[in-house]
Amino acid sequence: MSIDNDYLDKRLAEKLEWFQDMKFGLFTHWGAYCQWGCIESWPLVEVDEWARPDDLKAWTDRNKDMEWFKRDYWKLNETFNPTKFDPHKWADYAKYAGMKYVVFTTKHHDGFCMFDTKLTDYKITSPNCPFSKNPKANITNEVFKTFRSEGFGIGVYFSKADWNSPYYWSPDAPAKTRNPNYNTHENPEKWDKFVKFVYGQIEELMTGYGPVDILWLDAGQVRPPDQDIQMDKIADMARKHQPNLIIVDRTVGGKYENYRTPEQEVPDKPLDYVWESCLTMGTQWSYKPDDVYKSTKDLIHLLINVVSKGGNLLLNIGPQPDGELPPTSISRLKEIGDWMAINSEAIHGTRVWRETTDGENIRYTRKGNDIYAICLEKPKSELILTAPKVSKNSEISFLGKKEKITWQYSDGKVKIKISDDISDQHAYVFKLSGFR
Repeated sequence: MSIDNDYLDKRLAEKLEWFQDMKFGLFTHWGAYCQWGCIESWPLVEVDEWARPDDLKAWTDRNKDMEWFKRDYWKLNETFNPTKFDPHKWADYAKYAGMKYVVFTTKHHDGFCMFDTKLTDYKITSPNCPFSKNPKANITNEVFKTFRSEGFGIGVYFSKADWNSPYYWSPDAPAKTRNPNYNTHENPEKWDKFVKFVYGQIEELMTGYGPVDILWLDAGQVRPPDQDIQMDKIADMARKHQPNLIIVDRTVGGKYENYRTPEQEVPDKPLDYVWESCLTMGTQWSYKPDDVYKSTKDLIHLLINVVSKGGNLLLNIGPQPDGELPPTSISRLKEIGDWMAINSEAIHGTRVWRETTDGENIRYTRKGNDIYAICLEKPKSELILTAPKVSKNSEISFLGKKEKITWQYSDGKVKIKISDDISDQHAYVFKLSGFR
């Protein structure tokens, strides 16, 4: 029996409001592939040459021999042993940075499961994976349990594709693309086995890992007509177990893409639907030893730009093979947290104001009757705002400073006097109460 649509619409609308209040989340791409520092599992796809650049040592060490590379890739589970994995540290860093939810990769396209699935042995808890002997071997459970205890929303990243499954990449033919290497219409029995496999794994995640807020489905090529995994049945099952679930069948569109996820980009203007930009802190989703990270200032400005347009920022970090977050990512989280400790009220729980910008360096957010003018560069002796309109109850304060702000309204402009002792910050937030 399906869930009542009116009931679902109401619950989903409420949940999406909750989601939009969060504003800032942690994304992690982590699997056995991190040992090679490669672009997640994409190097397995023969036609995707971009995923095997010349600076990928695992590729050049094997003389760029695809069969050799694949053979060794599939054995990475046998050496994956992240003994320094401590989800409490992850959660502490993320919480300090002002992140409110986590989306964790339970399974990427290569099919290696970071949870204790009963449907395949290609998993972190299998005896042939050295980490299986560790008390924290069921990594997904440890991440979700820990982050949930710290008040985080929980997001399950799950790839609908599975290149390790014989029902997706059949062993009786070459697999050169990201799609099934057989005709699913001519082999309905084989495809049906894959559909049941996907359904079964998602049900495991919806029933064995506590309350889940977001089911974040990747591999958008898995859709009708050629790769129909019967999303109606999956969604009904998932929501029976998790009634408040947001489903993100990303890039597919339709009723199961409850919010959209622009990747590695920020829209130019506010969108008329719920959205979340997913971006990397470095250049790559998964761990890369010599990755180049965005500066703290750039990351804070990225967050401000996303939020001022009404979106959420899902910021990705790729954990190291030993289970720790890269040192540079930790320092960035701490520095973001230092700024958020003063200015988070201009981020969390906000919505788009009627104006998102005011010149090149001002971004606006709104919470209730308060407007936040966020200045991206250090203002000089006077900050001039042209968008806000004054009323008899108008007040202005500078977040982090108790002293009263001197300002005036003339010629349709708000003119704020800036004191000489204003300290250096990555962005400066002025709270405008009683304006319109």
